[in-house]
Amino acid sequence: MLKISHLLFPLLVTLSLTACKNAPEYTTKTVDRNAIIDSTITSFKKKLLEKQIDSVFTKYDFNGSIAIFKDSTELYRKENGFSNFENKAKINDSTIFAIGSVSKQFTSVLVLLQMEHGKLNIEDKVSKYLKEFQTKEYENISIHQLLNHTSGLNTLGGKLLFKSGSDFFYSNDGFNTLGKVIEKVSGKSYDENVQELLSKVGMKNSSTGNTFKGKNFASAYLGNKKNAEKIPNMPKRLSGKEIGIPAGGILSTTDDLHRWNNALYGGKILNPETLKKFILKSSERHHAILGKMGYGYGIMLNIGKPTTYFHSGYIKGSPSLNIYYPDSKTSVIILSNIADEAKGKGYIFRPHLEVKKITDAIENTVTDLRKQMIKPDKQNEL
Repeated sequence: MLKISHLLFPLLVTLSLTACKNAPEYTTKTVDRNAIIDSTITSFKKKLLEKQIDSVFTKYDFNGSIAIFKDSTELYRKENGFSNFENKAKINDSTIFAIGSVSKQFTSVLVLLQMEHGKLNIEDKVSKYLKEFQTKEYENISIHQLLNHTSGLNTLGGKLLFKSGSDFFYSNDGFNTLGKVIEKVSGKSYDENVQELLSKVGMKNSSTGNTFKGKNFASAYLGNKKNAEKIPNMPKRLSGKEIGIPAGGILSTTDDLHRWNNALYGGKILNPETLKKFILKSSERHHAILGKMGYGYGIMLNIGKPTTYFHSGYIKGSPSLNIYYPDSKTSVIILSNIADEAKGKGYIFRPHLEVKKITDAIENTVTDLRKQMIKPDKQNEL
């Protein structure tokens, strides 16, 4: 893999020459200098991404789509392989994928919107809304604990794995329960609630597995390109007990997830105080593939730099990863529709993990670089 440090020296020279050449004579022109530096850094970022992520496609013969945006600017995009192996339909920028547990952040946002509407409080006991939680075993489980996987719930109806609030256990049934709470307090189905949210954001090519009626869906497969076994009844099967729409049943595209990230973290969906609750680290997860991380409400958080909000997703044949870097307003979206389960999830997510390592490193580099280059001009402050 190309080392970022190898490209830093020529970039620094370029930036220094550009900054000096275009140095402002008056304080009022400092913005122009900053814009030049930003433009140069963005160009540098694009070149790094192209070289390093192209190598991931080549190394793994990655069948899927990867798109990276800085705010509204596209930094990188590439599609490779087939959305349907039977008729050899190629993946393109309109291909719709099952995003698995990336769906959980949509459910979390719907819960928080109901809170903003005064329909619930996240510290409420779930038993206030659902009869099946009015048992001695479940009566103390709160909405907050379902949102950050600290309820102790594994399978709905089963015994708790630990005292609610004392530990972390990732629970799909917990998020499917949140879907029921949303339905109870809103008086609408989960599908109706999420469709209203998608429409508000402008995610025209997104839906749930229940409501999908369009084209361009990437069928899901197990195995490899030479021996691909199609998963039957997709995307309808996402609404079954094995998965559940609130836990993992949303379909989307790279462009739509980019719109989602910009709207969500740009404060266009939740009010500022609610957004803080969403991204606040309120539990800690030890992910088998991605390692140790913080967990908010249906969103994972980097421990250390760079500040990152992300979530992986997996339903049979469809591994995904959605990443957002708030400091630079950068989205990284990785969607695929084939997985060789015989080699394990560690193998399945190698491309996704490698891309995240690359973008984490680039994010740290350009953040530090920008701080070094954009400094108050003491001479012009006199």
